[in-house]
Amino acid sequence: MKPNQKSAYYPDIPLFLVLIPFISAFNYYLTYANIKLNWWLIFTYTLDTLIGFAAWLAVRRIILWLDRKISYNPFAKRVIVQFLITTFVGLFIISFLTELSSLIVKGTWAHPSFYNYDLFIIAIWFFFINAIYVMIHYYYQWQGTEQKVLLEKQKLQTGFLVKEGKNETQVPFENIMGFSVESDYVVLYTLQGKQYFLDTPLDKISEELPESLFFRLNRQFIINRNQITGFTKLENGKISVSVVQESTLPSEIPVSRTKAPTFKRWFRTMD
Repeated sequence: MKPNQKSAYYPDIPLFLVLIPFISAFNYYLTYANIKLNWWLIFTYTLDTLIGFAAWLAVRRIILWLDRKISYNPFAKRVIVQFLITTFVGLFIISFLTELSSLIVKGTWAHPSFYNYDLFIIAIWFFFINAIYVMIHYYYQWQGTEQKVLLEKQKLQTGFLVKEGKNETQVPFENIMGFSVESDYVVLYTLQGKQYFLDTPLDKISEELPESLFFRLNRQFIINRNQITGFTKLENGKISVSVVQESTLPSEIPVSRTKAPTFKRWFRTMD
């Protein structure tokens, strides 16, 4: 989950408000051997920088559109499509606006060297711009993962709050065998043989439990991984999860075909 931010790729806007003028100035350095500071240089530099801003805004809009259409998984497909589309559109905008401004200011088409040299350098900059957006995306993804891990650790340090008469008691997660739906209630089972009747839906309870320790097997059961001894494959991709014999929960609990792959990954990796 991304932090509170002004845009989907914050701080891309303030970053490129500074970076585009720098790119424009660096292109001048690479293109012209003898640069003289005069009004014409200031005019052309300002014009080229504004054209650069127009191309970048188009690239940014395309990237935001691609975010709704193509995910970063698989990574290669998304990056290749993004680079090709943004580069083509960006170069088209720069070429069109450069030709238009040349016709308005000089009355002639842009010099052929623009297509032989300048446009090649600009294409490299589009690769650089795309790389920045990809890095920002994965930075926020990594940050979200870190926050999720921290939240998981915080959950493990606490427990599940239940009512016991007029009092509220916190049952440590390691003492909870699991939860099951019984008529209009959800029952919490502890290792000590206690049962707590809850009026909280199983969906809500699942959100409050640490994912590393609990798994919702089906619509009726959430089980502590310490109570699971293994699983057996059934027909049509379904599985049957085995629960320790001493448990008050059923010894075998079915898991649907759609949820079985997720359970297998959880059971095998989250030790």
